[in-house]
Amino acid sequence: MSVETLTADPQSERQLAGAAYKLTADLAKARPAIYWADLIATTAVAYASFAGALLLPNAPLRSISFVLAVLAFYRGISFIHEVSHLRAQDVPGFKAGYNVLIGVPYLVPSLMYEGVHNQHHSKSRYGTVLDPEYMPLARQTVWHVIGFIAVSALAPLGVLLRFGVLTPLAAVIPPFRKIVVERFSALAINPQFRRDMPTAAQLPLWLTLEAACWLWATAFVWLTVFGVIPWRVFLTALALGSTVAVLNQVRTLAAHHWENDGDEMTSTGQFLDSVNVPPPATLPMLWAPVGLRYHALHHLLPRLPYHNLGAAHARLLAALPATSPYHKGNHAGFWAVTNRLLGAIRDRRRADAVEIVPGE
Repeated sequence: MSVETLTADPQSERQLAGAAYKLTADLAKARPAIYWADLIATTAVAYASFAGALLLPNAPLRSISFVLAVLAFYRGISFIHEVSHLRAQDVPGFKAGYNVLIGVPYLVPSLMYEGVHNQHHSKSRYGTVLDPEYMPLARQTVWHVIGFIAVSALAPLGVLLRFGVLTPLAAVIPPFRKIVVERFSALAINPQFRRDMPTAAQLPLWLTLEAACWLWATAFVWLTVFGVIPWRVFLTALALGSTVAVLNQVRTLAAHHWENDGDEMTSTGQFLDSVNVPPPATLPMLWAPVGLRYHALHHLLPRLPYHNLGAAHARLLAALPATSPYHKGNHAGFWAVTNRLLGAIRDRRRADAVEIVPGE
């Protein structure tokens, strides 16, 4: 059964997206000053905190600085989500700014998300085998959930291999390049997803970013091997990358209910399978930054800039009637969402056990 069955009123289901769009149309314009100030300030805190994690005089201060670095880098990397939705004219130069400040140094350039994330928003792909960012976790086991989180700790090694090893191999072995692009060039969680080759218009930026990431990954490794970069810096950077990746994967766990059965869904069905964790919850400011706490609203209105999602949410809560499906997309916090997921897994396991009892 799909989560669409949670929608009791077909008329309100058809009207939700249209009503939400009309109520928030004036909030759709991105404000470049906010984007740039946020990215620059976040980047400054991230690198300063990383330096503090290495240089401060005692362990408690270094630990605090490491935590700040994790949160700041996590916020900075989260801007890749905005980059994937922004048009060039919305915030001029922002994609380049992201790649220079965060994307290339962290080996998560914009090419890894652009052309991928938009497929997650496709009405014909969401929740299906063609969705790069969906796994039906509620229909699997607790071990799948644990593995889903644990594998993310390997992300730093993965991107070092992707750009330090696979990039040059793909450059000299043309048939191998197709494999690298299809299978190792997307921030995707669906292992069956295969991305398309870059178009002629996308190719110049792809090649530039791949070359920059290859140079940086190669330099970072070899400078460490030859002692120019201390091993402590290298290992701290890997630990930072793993922690950020795990944090993001935990956040992803609470971004959806993961209950779809693989069929296509209506826009309201997609909304109800997605999650808002709005105020009064406060911790989502840290684990779901740059508007990610309003993930259900983002699926309903993907063109809204992150800095207006809070205002849009408040406006929709006030304007839409209590019978609107919009109110079903809001949840108290991380544990409320994950408890629902674990409950769905438990209930499915019990149902499967009943089905195989002899004589039933």
